[in-house]
Amino acid sequence: MGRADRLMAHSDPEPTFDAQVAVVGAGPVGMTLAGRLAQMGVRVILLEQHPQHTGEGSKALCMQRETLEIWARLGIGEEVARRGVQWNLGRTYFRGRELFQVRLPSSTRDHFPPFVNINQTEVEAMLLARINELREVDLRWSHRLVGISQDAGGVSLRCDTPSGERTLRVAYLVGTDGAHSAVRNAAGMGFPGHSFPDLFLICDIRARLPFPRERRFFFDPPWNPGRQVLIHPQPDDTWRIDWQVPPGTDVEAERTSGGLDRRVRAVIGPTTDYELLWLTPYRFHQRLVERFRIGRVFLAGDAAHLVSPFGARGLNSGVADAENLAWKLATVLVGRASDDLLESFHTERREAALENLAVTDASMKFMVPRGRLRRLLRNAILRGSLRLPQLRRLVNSGRLAQPFTYAGSPIVVADERDAPIPAIGSVAPDAPCRSLDEANVTRLRELFGRGFVALLVVASPREAAMAAIRASRLAWPAPCRIVAIGADGPLAGVTALVDSEGEIRGAYGEAGSSAYLVRPDGHLAAWIPLKRADSVDAMPGLLAIAIGG
Repeated sequence: MGRADRLMAHSDPEPTFDAQVAVVGAGPVGMTLAGRLAQMGVRVILLEQHPQHTGEGSKALCMQRETLEIWARLGIGEEVARRGVQWNLGRTYFRGRELFQVRLPSSTRDHFPPFVNINQTEVEAMLLARINELREVDLRWSHRLVGISQDAGGVSLRCDTPSGERTLRVAYLVGTDGAHSAVRNAAGMGFPGHSFPDLFLICDIRARLPFPRERRFFFDPPWNPGRQVLIHPQPDDTWRIDWQVPPGTDVEAERTSGGLDRRVRAVIGPTTDYELLWLTPYRFHQRLVERFRIGRVFLAGDAAHLVSPFGARGLNSGVADAENLAWKLATVLVGRASDDLLESFHTERREAALENLAVTDASMKFMVPRGRLRRLLRNAILRGSLRLPQLRRLVNSGRLAQPFTYAGSPIVVADERDAPIPAIGSVAPDAPCRSLDEANVTRLRELFGRGFVALLVVASPREAAMAAIRASRLAWPAPCRIVAIGADGPLAGVTALVDSEGEIRGAYGEAGSSAYLVRPDGHLAAWIPLKRADSVDAMPGLLAIAIGG
């Protein structure tokens, strides 16, 4: 691993530490976190209670663009996008008639599509292969957490292992071990929320079907009257069909009696050959921990929050949890920030989870309304929307995941512009560009994820050079790469880029010269106008705020 891949250097752990961080749960969230920590020079023990990776079925399916960007930093994003089914259109139907379609925003600035469908098991295999390449990650199978204790200096973990019980000592512990999290239980954290009684059934089938590569949601179709069906494409002629089924449905009995076959053929046609790959019934839950952090113990992914699957907000938000926490732990462990920075993980990601809960709860209240009056109202809206297009905005078939904006975060500097483009706290936009030095950068987001970036978008080459050179000579409280947009030649200590297709100015606003501070997770931490060359002198102070100073 080269120096550019770890602007945050190793810190020497206490001699008694087995590693700096322990991550419990080697699913997609845990492996993403362990991999990103390793890239930042942090030694990680990754514990998994199962003896090996044994994925089955599609599980989580829809991978969001920003999730692909995070995985691109880890080295698998391109492979996930290449293997998956790319889509940007969702259609919603009622009784066989299309009510509306939603085309997800995409532009020439974006490298990845809005969504890629690929089964979670295949992504886990890619992550596992990458994790095995990182010497900083010590992956230990058949390690089941049975207890924890923490003090001012670290966390001790007791694990059942094939060779008996063993105690490990680390500086920080992260639970990414799912809905029944052993870390959450051992830390005494509750998991308040509620569960929906409605029963759903997922089938993965392989068949050659004339269906389009898009999300299709059906209210009250003739082949599942009074209930819903969702259809998603997957690679290799594989399809997910997700039915709402009557309470008390016995899936195994249906499989034996031929009822399941009739259910599938009602969707795909009576004579189409198909292979059943996987099926599982499920109920969904809306739950959220009160705290994402207690001292040196953290929770991420399903261990911290559960939402319904309609909207693809589960795995995607878990990967965002991992990316948010990785750079903060690394910054604290290297000694560039106090422990206070870690509290912002709870603040930022719990707000994101609250938004996901609110959005998915509204979706489920429309899809499966509780009580006679709510069901009558829902049905009236659906029937009325066939005749009155203005009612269609009330139809909720799942609001698809979007990256969260940390607008109210204590480590994001408030933006005083009337119409900020882009909003501070949001994910920094991508755009094509061309390098003026050996960096060979072709798009902005290639620069993100390895430390902070000071992005100077300057109107004239002379101003760009002056501001960039001055910024490169400042004393920064944490490593920060200076990137100058608008320079006309290489600059010492600066990454000089050309807005080769005019997209950067469009993405970052047209008004004058500006400086943006981009965090290691790709979110914008601050913005200032560059009215003079010495305006950049304020940037190190903004970075100090961004690391909790």
